[in-house]
This record gives sequence, structure tokens and C-alpha cells, in this order.
Amino acid sequence: MTADVTDIADDTPPRSQEPVDIARRLEAILLVVDEPQSLVALAAAVGSPVPAVRQAVAGLVADYDGETGGPRRGFELREVGGGWRLYVREEHDDLVSEFVNAQAPSRLSQAALETLAVIAYKQPVTRSQVASIRAVNVDSVVRTLVARGLITELFTDPETGAINYGTTDALLVNLGINSLDELPHISPLLDDGSDGFDAETLR
Repeated sequence: MTADVTDIADDTPPRSQEPVDIARRLEAILLVVDEPQSLVALAAAVGSPVPAVRQAVAGLVADYDGETGGPRRGFELREVGGGWRLYVREEHDDLVSEFVNAQAPSRLSQAALETLAVIAYKQPVTRSQVASIRAVNVDSVVRTLVARGLITELFTDPETGAINYGTTDALLVNLGINSLDELPHISPLLDDGSDGFDAETLR
């Protein structure tokens, strides 16, 4: 016996399109994303029309900025490269860096050393490109390296919204070199990331 289409329909209830509910869903998504998300991507993620998401984003920006009667938050919802992402407010950067550095171990993990080496040799490079070379997810490692001041966000690709990373002067200081030109030569430009790394180089 053939089942009726209605018998196998998705039983998932439709998501509420009330502005407050859309805003809550957006907050949940924005808390976990590592790259700026376009309005279209956010709309797809929360199951709401783009105009409603645009309005909800504007409301969140105003709320976080203290324009709706509440306190100004220590973070902000910022548009970067055509996408939206939560950021620590600039005036709290030093505070957050000090806190993260105090919690971080003095030595980098093997995963952090390998990721740092890829970025040093391939910069500017995106997180997805590093992940492709290392064949593992590098999101948390990249966050650690940024917090330690060894890498920084150089620019955001205007088409994809992907953040490109590069090394900082702090890395040169830690390595005791004047420029990246003094790094050991490797070939052929880390095509697959399987050869050419010496973890001890960056200890």
C-alpha cells in the first residue's frame, strides 16, 4: 500500500516569525559563527524572510549599542565584508587579550604550531584554506593564535566574507628574527601540507 504524501510530511512545526523570536534565533547563530554571515545566509539559518532578518539585525545592533534603553554591551554586532558577526568592542580588546593570555599555556600545542607555520608561509590565508592544508578543523586553534597576538585579521574578502590572516611582529620577536624572509625555505609552497614542517622551528 502506497503511503499518502501527508502521512510522511515533515512534522516539524513552523518557526515563529515574531520579531522577538527571529532575534533570539539570530543571536543563537551569531554566537557560534566564526565568519561574517550575509543576511541571506542568516535568513536561511533561522528560517525567516530576508527583510525580517534585516529588521531583526538592526534591532540587535541598536540593543547592543544601548539605543533601546538598556546598557551598552561589551560586544557589538558589526557588518564586515557584507556579512554580520559579533565582535568584542574595541575598548575592551586589551582586557580580553590579557584574560585570554593569562588562561593560555606558555607553550603552543603541536596543532597550534602547525597552523601557525601554515599561516606564516601562506599568508594572507583564510581559515578554510589552512583547514584544507592541515585536513582538520582549525577554528579553535586560529582563535588561540589571535588571542596570543601571533596572528591577526588582515582583511575580509569582499566576495566571500572570509577573513584572511597573517602573522604579527610578535611572532618575529618570539622567533628572534627581523622578517619572515629569514624563515627556513620550504618547497613547493606546502601544496598538501604533508611535508616540510619542523615543529621545533617555531618553538
